[in-house]
Amino acid sequence: MTEQSGSEQQGGFPRRDAEGRVRTLGDLLGVCLAGLVIGALALVLFDWAFASLGAGDFGHTNGWLAVILPAWLFWDDFRAWSFGAARVVAAVVAAAVGVFVGLLIAGLAAGLPTLLSGTLAAGAFTVAYAMIWFPGVRWLTRRTG
Repeated sequence: MTEQSGSEQQGGFPRRDAEGRVRTLGDLLGVCLAGLVIGALALVLFDWAFASLGAGDFGHTNGWLAVILPAWLFWDDFRAWSFGAARVVAAVVAAAVGVFVGLLIAGLAAGLPTLLSGTLAAGAFTVAYAMIWFPGVRWLTRRTG
């Protein structure tokens, strides 16, 4: 058996530090993208089930709903940071950039079924948010003390 230092929690993925914050950007992106795929598959399953029951056409579910699991992880990581302006500013900027990128992708994919265009937009939002949030909150926390 190996001992882990007090600055790291044992087990689990994504790996977290002692305060419960995700340790690496790769872990954050990996878990978020896995959650996005699970969310998209669940949407496809529900959409197919409702379409087979005659409750609508397949592919018309809002694909943005696939962002639920990544948003849950972002919220969990947000809560792990100590109270202060750094985490709020980083989250607001990351959300603004993420929504902008997601809407841009949704606009470019407007000709596709809403399930597909929304899922692509949710993926773009997820990546953009993670790429801004992870380094941004750390940089702001160091700058503000």
